[in-house]
Amino acid sequence: MQQKSWIIIIATICATLAQVCLTLESPSGDDKIVSLPGQPVVSFQQYAGYVSIDEKQQRALFYYFVEAETEPASKPLVLWLNGGPGCSSIGAGAFSEHGPFRPSGDILVRNSYSWNKEANVLYLESPAGVGFSYSANKSFYDSVNDELTAQDNLVFLERWFTKFPEYNGREFFITGESYAGHYVPQLANLIIQSKAKFNLKGIAIGNPLLEFNTDFNSRAEFLWSHGLISDSAYESFTSVCNYSQIRRQYADTGSLTPVCSKVMSQVSREISRFVDTYDVTLDVCLSSLLSQSEVLNQLQDTDKIDVCVEDETIKYLNRKDVQQAFHARLIGVTTWGICSEVVKYDMQNLEIPTIHVLGVLLKSGIRVLVYSGDQDSVIPLIGTRTLVNGLAKELGLNTVVPYSAWFEGRQVAGWTQVYGEALSFATIRGASHEAPFSQPKRSLVLLTSFLAGKPLPEALS
Repeated sequence: MQQKSWIIIIATICATLAQVCLTLESPSGDDKIVSLPGQPVVSFQQYAGYVSIDEKQQRALFYYFVEAETEPASKPLVLWLNGGPGCSSIGAGAFSEHGPFRPSGDILVRNSYSWNKEANVLYLESPAGVGFSYSANKSFYDSVNDELTAQDNLVFLERWFTKFPEYNGREFFITGESYAGHYVPQLANLIIQSKAKFNLKGIAIGNPLLEFNTDFNSRAEFLWSHGLISDSAYESFTSVCNYSQIRRQYADTGSLTPVCSKVMSQVSREISRFVDTYDVTLDVCLSSLLSQSEVLNQLQDTDKIDVCVEDETIKYLNRKDVQQAFHARLIGVTTWGICSEVVKYDMQNLEIPTIHVLGVLLKSGIRVLVYSGDQDSVIPLIGTRTLVNGLAKELGLNTVVPYSAWFEGRQVAGWTQVYGEALSFATIRGASHEAPFSQPKRSLVLLTSFLAGKPLPEALS
């Protein structure tokens, strides 16, 4: 009996030493965050750092990774990409929407509806030139496009999985919003084409740009139906000056026609500068400190939406102690910003439809969720719903869940429709362009159902 006890003790010591050695040798070890300044105590691990994409050109992408709050070994891996093109997934996604913390003054406060309650979440600053990501060869910034972004993101993933080999084979989902309607499906398609050994299960994109004319020309109807513009502005908007015409006019002449310019001035005047077009019901962050204080003191008790969180995030991520804790550095820029001022993205890429790429993914067995915050006038649900419905008809997918309300608790959280086995559309009631920012609890319910492959909740009996 005594001999067996010694054997058990020795085996335990060996296993412990082996684990210590494995930790020391792990490529991810140097990226581990001890603690972010002002951060509350948490039990989950965090990592941040760089993954080199092109050693010759000295191009590297920056990431922030938070493991799941509980049982990370059994939870899926979720990649998050913000849009822009050229906006930060860390500044927007992690610190303003669904990361574990949000900045508040000099400290970080817990986000009760962080997505790492349900998944291990990886935030990527892409392309190079966004956030802390960089290219030492600055000529790279002059010719960034969708194809290059997808290629770099694929290289990033391949090398990130080398840093974190324990996530090889883990169920993997790619998510994002806005211009990530390009980033996400293009990256997923490239993964399939390259036959990369990722266990890709699905993609989820919120208020996504999928087809320029349909998405942007639904704005006029949305603004008019919500009472933000007059009948005359709506009629002019849709007849003499629609968005596709605006885009072509800029491309051909560099300016609007006098008629179109007059219409846009009328639209802007009627909406007023005190309405956030990304959420037409939400108050705006006012400029003076006094005004900001008044806004923060009047936050809705139910939602606690800090409309100045972007300003707080910019201030926080520009602190030297924060950058040091993040293993981040500023290269080629003097300050960190939510959206890049150095990347000159090929804006003609906006007009490349990606709705058909969703069809390719569906045929490859990838689950697709398209969702819309229903208070967004920038990429309104009107156009998105039209595109998804059209794709379902084109693919011959039957409606298996008819358009109906889904619930968070006893309240209607939005509406949903499901086509075939793998295509879903959902709205998030009361949500903005950045849905997890303004409706964090409902967005987490949506994510939870999607990751589990389960229907959205119905009304409680």
